[in-house]
Amino acid sequence: MKKAIISVINDLATDQRVDRTANTLVELGFEVLMVGKKLKNSLPIIEKPYKTKRMLLLFNKGPLFYAEYNIRLFFFLLFHKSNLLIANDLDTLLPNFLIHKIKKSPIVYDSHEYFTGVPELEHSKFKKKIWRKIEKCIFPKLKVIITVNRSIADLYKKEYGKQLIVVRNIPLTKTIGKLKTKIELSLPEDKHLIILQGAGINIDRGAEEAVMAMEFIENAILCIVGSGDVIPVLKSIVKNTNLSSKVLFIPKQTSDILYQYTSKADLGLTFDKDTNINYRYSLPNKLFDYIYAGIPILSSKLVEIQSIIEQYQIGETIDNHQPIHIANKINEILNNQNKLEYWKKNLIIAKKELCWENEKKLLIKAYEPFI
Repeated sequence: MKKAIISVINDLATDQRVDRTANTLVELGFEVLMVGKKLKNSLPIIEKPYKTKRMLLLFNKGPLFYAEYNIRLFFFLLFHKSNLLIANDLDTLLPNFLIHKIKKSPIVYDSHEYFTGVPELEHSKFKKKIWRKIEKCIFPKLKVIITVNRSIADLYKKEYGKQLIVVRNIPLTKTIGKLKTKIELSLPEDKHLIILQGAGINIDRGAEEAVMAMEFIENAILCIVGSGDVIPVLKSIVKNTNLSSKVLFIPKQTSDILYQYTSKADLGLTFDKDTNINYRYSLPNKLFDYIYAGIPILSSKLVEIQSIIEQYQIGETIDNHQPIHIANKINEILNNQNKLEYWKKNLIIAKKELCWENEKKLLIKAYEPFI
């Protein structure tokens, strides 16, 4: 049986995209090992048809973290047999590429975003220069590259002349089992539920404005589920504006538990700002999670998200990030039952078409040469 090693820089617990890739490779006959990091608060990994290895590191952020992880990953890959290497994002590519050259193992690069355009690098020319240099040295030499949407694929094609395979972050259709009630989830039964979820609730993703908008919204609660750099800021805003009765924070959850919350919502939010090229062309997981759960969407005007919302008529977009504007939009939507029902009917169609069973065919085609 051929062995595939998948490298990720996160803790593996909530990365649905990589989990779907691993399961697909298992279906194709590979023995799969997924490598990531382990944090003190990492969620346990439920039983999978593939193996996992989480490395406990001395550093968990900053340059020393990236250096330590890449060095540890290099030696891990060096001493483990593999017939296929899969690097997820630029921060795992260098060690994978070096092992690819040393061992002659085939390599696939899955870029989850336009990495050098992430906001974390916008204010650090030195860091951006380093990542850009790594990308420019390796990217043109890669033969199989996968990414998350057509806009990002076109950016890379323009820059490097490479044809990328697009596999979107569409969730797997699965049986969830018994859904919990709002009471069991400690959610109020007598109020509308608005949800904002994600593993990267960070700056410039509109979460601050969503929280501030709750001051002008009645008979509703905003449930923020997930993690990210801006969470402490959000909690501070809630405290300073006395919004604790309107905003609920839930830590990151496994996909099955997350669905329990998402499915109870009346409206899903995705408010990424057009402040950098990576956000401009983003197509976040939560968009498809909302569709899968059958809840209407209110989004910022980003090209990939807006295209899907308009194609299927499953929500609306905001014109700006002013809290009062967001509040007015939400109030208008929640008070218009006919509009909500119309979107929910269209969501049934969107869910059937935008399913992993359809999207997986593209991933299988990408890996067929290595079977």
